[in-house]
Amino acid sequence: MGQPVREYLLTLCVTAAVTYLLTGPVRKFAIAAGAMPEIRARDVHREPTPRLGGIAMFGGLCAGLLVASHLTNLKSVFENSNEPRALLSGAALIWILGVLDDKWGVDALVKLGGQMIAAGVMVLQGLTILWIPIPGVGTVSLTPMQGTLLTVALVVITINAVNFVDGLDGLASGMVCIAAAAFFMYAYRMWFGYGIEAAAPATLFSVVLMGMCLGFLPHNMHPARIFMGDSGSMLIGLVMAAGAVSVTGQVDPDLLNLKAGGLREATHAMVPVYIPLLLPLTVIAVPVADLILAIVRRTWKGQSPFAADRGHLHHRLLEIGHSHSRAVLIMYFWSALIAFGAVAYSVNNASMWIVLGIVLLSAVGLVLLLLPRFTPRAPRWAERLVPPRYRRVVGGPAVEVSATTDADAAQDAEEERERVPAGIHGATAIGDRSRFVDRRRADSHR
Repeated sequence: MGQPVREYLLTLCVTAAVTYLLTGPVRKFAIAAGAMPEIRARDVHREPTPRLGGIAMFGGLCAGLLVASHLTNLKSVFENSNEPRALLSGAALIWILGVLDDKWGVDALVKLGGQMIAAGVMVLQGLTILWIPIPGVGTVSLTPMQGTLLTVALVVITINAVNFVDGLDGLASGMVCIAAAAFFMYAYRMWFGYGIEAAAPATLFSVVLMGMCLGFLPHNMHPARIFMGDSGSMLIGLVMAAGAVSVTGQVDPDLLNLKAGGLREATHAMVPVYIPLLLPLTVIAVPVADLILAIVRRTWKGQSPFAADRGHLHHRLLEIGHSHSRAVLIMYFWSALIAFGAVAYSVNNASMWIVLGIVLLSAVGLVLLLLPRFTPRAPRWAERLVPPRYRRVVGGPAVEVSATTDADAAQDAEEERERVPAGIHGATAIGDRSRFVDRRRADSHR
């Protein structure tokens, strides 16, 4: 088992390194090509930021798959399955569509059609859902039409969920990386824990996806030097969907029944993939929730479901007082809690400790969510080791901030400097910051 781990680690490092090294030149190319978001009143970034980060991520995807195809254990995935080729062809289509959208803009319905075509191409090459386990009924085999429709629906939902959540620096790439890590743990256990080779492609896809996100994240953290754009967000959404389709629709539950040692053990192992493909949705639960709320909100107002607005979950966190960095970390926390909680529950769903741990961490998350103004203060002996906003002394040794009004004013000023609400899908640009000192006044004129 040690050899496959080293090969996965090598694939991860190569994917991350290629993505990281390509992002710098891609940024210069995006600036030269004019792939920059237009300046809008709601965008308050200090300088225009280029898109097209998806070009570097696609390069990392190709490099990771190429390296894996030449490794001793992982090359069997390419020999025994056509799924890696199906993924690459679908990813190429969705990536080209995203590049066109980042540069010239593409109508929402055209993008939706392109997403369905990319999903259809993967289905034609064998990456499709063949059966689903239903509690109380058993394994249900799907007709080709049913499998195609369910696969296309899962791919389109996942792509748009990731695309919708791409609104703050580092948010989408970080959340997808967390989801991919959880998915890797589940798929790796299916392959090497139960000896089910049908889970091998999903394990490879999750490792490559982690590398793509980790390589791009240093360039995308606040303040971002480049945005992934739709070419990146739709790409990583498709890769995640491909892994979900592979591990849920290609793994025969009856085979798992034999490997697990009985129906009870198999049922426990398959808990996260019960209808409606629960595990793929749990690892992207936060983006999917944001997607559903956005559609309901816009439809309720009589708008198009694809109309841009500032009602996403990350925008709400900014509005209630969280800084940019804290809002991103909160979204990371909830994504990790839901994704890894689902994986832990699939390993041992009879353990009360897992349930109690999830409940306790949920309570911690709620406390962090409801305390946007709380800033911890370091002890005096450690003030030189922490950023200025965590110090008790402001402006020099002789000036001490009081515990009430002055401290709140200083904290508000620091958070106002750090709080940078992004535009839709990460499209932010330069603007006069003095216009946004009073957020409510600025919002009233939109």
